[in-house]
Amino acid sequence: FDYSLTIQEVDLDSFGHLNNAVYLRLFEQARWQFIAERGFGLREIQEKGVGPVILDLSIRFVKELRARDEIKIRSQAVSFSGKIGKIKQWMERDGICVCEAIFTIGFWNIHQRKLIPATPEWRNAIGL
Repeated sequence: FDYSLTIQEVDLDSFGHLNNAVYLRLFEQARWQFIAERGFGLREIQEKGVGPVILDLSIRFVKELRARDEIKIRSQAVSFSGKIGKIKQWMERDGICVCEAIFTIGFWNIHQRKLIPATPEWRNAIGL
């Protein structure tokens, strides 16, 4: 899944490049977009009482991003077995990777307060 956006001035740090915490917000924004488009958005999560939770992440900053940079966030499900999976996301500017992250995610039941096996709907939402 690809998600394009423009870096905004409000998201910069005192050095004039994208704040490290904003990278995570933008990656999450892209994840919400692609799961919502595949029928597993916030409303469905709240109605069903199940959905994704982040268990771990690894992020690597490669090149800086500045105001008005046009970027594309690419997202790809790497694996999902049972209750836990991995999603890789990376940001590109002019086709060059500027940041990449691997998210370990679990599938959570909000009522039982525990991880559960992924449903077919969730697997479809992440492209598996």
